[in-house]
Amino acid sequence: MTIKILVTGGTFDKEYNEKDGSLFFGKTHVFEMLNAGRSKVDVSVRTVMLIDSLDMTETDREIIADYCKDSEEKHIVITHGTDTMVETAKVLANHSELKGKTIVLTGAMVPFAFGSSDGQFNLGAAISFCQTLSAGVYIAMNGRHFRHDNVRKNKELGIFEPIKGL
Repeated sequence: MTIKILVTGGTFDKEYNEKDGSLFFGKTHVFEMLNAGRSKVDVSVRTVMLIDSLDMTETDREIIADYCKDSEEKHIVITHGTDTMVETAKVLANHSELKGKTIVLTGAMVPFAFGSSDGQFNLGAAISFCQTLSAGVYIAMNGRHFRHDNVRKNKELGIFEPIKGL
């Protein structure tokens, strides 16, 4: 089984400019993360875009959906910014052409480049969940997986959690 990893940006891949203190995008850190984690999973990585998820438009979400539709792989991990990850997951879940695929979105609250990031852990969890969950759209954060329709980002606690009542 090959897992397609689609890179879209977010905090996961941000770099720090030491001169002015800003965050910016260079290139994805997915390959570094996989190597550092000694991953032996067969993956195919494709950078779709490198943007902050707060800047992501509905057109960008449809581009991500198109990449998922065009993927020969039935197992897909998407690295994504945490602020609008839930919205993208819902868009993907509404595409009937993606039925039969297991899609797991993941991200990071702290950039990988900072060294204390949760990104590597979340990527590993997403890859594991992608191999074991049934077809559908999920979010993997904080060592847990959530269905696309039963998750929210709790900005006060800095975690993802299930929505109460579902």
